[in-house]
Amino acid sequence: MNDSIRWFTKKKMVVGLGLFLSACAMGPEFTSPAAPDVKGYTITPMTAALSVSGDKQAQRLQMGHTVSSQWWELFHSSALTALVNLAIENNQNLAAAKATLAEARKSVLQAEGALYPQIDVNTSYERQRIGTTVAASNLYVVGANASYVPDIFGGSRREIEFQQALADNQFYQLGAAYLTLTGNIVTQSINLASLNAEIAAVDEIIVDDEKNLRLAEEKFEAGKSTQTDVMTAKSQLANDRTEIAPLRQQVSIAKHAIAILSGQFSGRWSPPVFDLGSLSLPRDLPVSLPSDLVRQRPDILAAEAQLHAASATIGIATAQMYPSITLSGSLGTQALNSSGLFSASSQMWNLAAGLTAPIFHGGALEMQKEAAIDAFRASFATYRQTILVAFGQVADTLRALKHDAELLDAQKQSLETAGIALNLQRLSYAAGKTDLFGLIDAERSYQQAKLGYVRAEGQRYQDTAQLFIVLGGGWWKSQNKVISISRP
Repeated sequence: MNDSIRWFTKKKMVVGLGLFLSACAMGPEFTSPAAPDVKGYTITPMTAALSVSGDKQAQRLQMGHTVSSQWWELFHSSALTALVNLAIENNQNLAAAKATLAEARKSVLQAEGALYPQIDVNTSYERQRIGTTVAASNLYVVGANASYVPDIFGGSRREIEFQQALADNQFYQLGAAYLTLTGNIVTQSINLASLNAEIAAVDEIIVDDEKNLRLAEEKFEAGKSTQTDVMTAKSQLANDRTEIAPLRQQVSIAKHAIAILSGQFSGRWSPPVFDLGSLSLPRDLPVSLPSDLVRQRPDILAAEAQLHAASATIGIATAQMYPSITLSGSLGTQALNSSGLFSASSQMWNLAAGLTAPIFHGGALEMQKEAAIDAFRASFATYRQTILVAFGQVADTLRALKHDAELLDAQKQSLETAGIALNLQRLSYAAGKTDLFGLIDAERSYQQAKLGYVRAEGQRYQDTAQLFIVLGGGWWKSQNKVISISRP
C-alpha cells in the first residue's frame, strides 16, 4: 500500500469518527462558498474566432472546456516538453512545497492523538534516610499512568479540523507551485524564442544598413553624392548595431532563469535553443466556465482552505469557554527491594476524575472567540479578493488574445507596406532620383515594422500560454509523481 492510499484510508477513518461525534462540536460547520453568479469573464461576450488575415494558425476559443494537464505539449515542441519535465523533477521550490505538505499532514495525525487516551510507563528508584537512628532504605516503583480528556464540546475535533484545513492549504500551495513552475518554464522559453527572433530581425536590418552604406560609397566615388551621405549611412549602421547587445543580455537573463527553474547551475548547463519557428501556436483554446474556475485554480482553493481553518478556529475558541473533564488512573507496584516489586502486597492503583470550568478570565475567552470571528471575516474577504483577481486575470488574457490578433494583423500589413516602400526607395536612390535621407527614413519605417511584427507574434504565443496558466493549467489532473498526491 503506497503513501497516498494509506493517507486516504486514514483520512476516511478520521472523517468518519468526526462525523459520529460532530453533534457536540462547538462553532460553525464549514461549507464551501457558492461559486459567484457570473456567466462570463468580460462584460461583452468574446467572439470565438481569433484570426489574422491570411493566418494559417487561426485560434478559436472553446467555452466550457478544461485545460489539459500537459498543456505545454500543445506547442508541439519536444524540447519544450523535455525541459518542463526536467524542471518538475529538479525544481527546489517544488521540492520544498512537497516537504511542507508532508509536514502539515503529520501535524494532522499529531492532532488526532488527542482523541485517544494517553498512556505512559514510569519507573523510579529512590534511596532515603529519615533521622540518624533509622537505617537508609530503598524504594522501587514500577507502574503505568493513563489519562483521557473526553472531547465533550469538540475542541479537539475542531483542532483536527483546523490542522486538516492547513494541510489542504499546503496541498493547494503545492499545486500553485507546480502551476507557477510549468508556467514560468513555458513563458521563459517563449521569451527566449521571441528574443532570438528579434536578434534575427536586427541582423537583417544591419545587412540592409550595410547595403545602404555600399550604395552611398559607390555614389560618392562616382561623384554623384557627398561625404555627408556616406557618414549618414555609417551612423545608421552603427546605431542599429547597438540594438544587438541589449537583446543578447536579455537572452542571457532568460537562459539563467530557465536554469534556476530547472534546478541546474547556469555555469555548466544551458537550455535548448528555441525560436518561434520551432513552436506551433495552439489553435483550440479551452476556456473553463466561471463556476468551474473556483474549483480549479489552486490559489482560490488555497484561500478557501485558509477560510476553513479560520472557521475551525472559532470552534476551538468556543470550546474553551466550556468545562473540560480529565480522567486519569495509574497501576503499578512499589517495594523496598527489587525482588518484592511483583508481590501482591506491593501492588497499588488509583483512579481520579477532575473537572475544570472557566468562571472568570477578565473577558479573555470571549474576546478570543470574537477575534476568531473577525479573523474569519478577514479570511473571507481575502478569499473573495482572490476570486476577483483570478477572474480579472482571465478577462485580461482573453482580451489580450483578441488584441494580439488585431495587432499582428496590423503589423503584418505595416511590414508588407514598409518593405515595398524600402525597395522602391533603394532603387530610386541608386538611380539618383532621391537623396539618402529618404532611404534612411524608409529603412527606419521598415525596421520598426519588422521588430513590431516579431514582438507581436511573440506576444501572441505568450498570451496563449498565459491563458492556460490563469485557467489553472489542469494541475489537478496531472499524473506527475510530484503532484499526484491524493487531493483533499
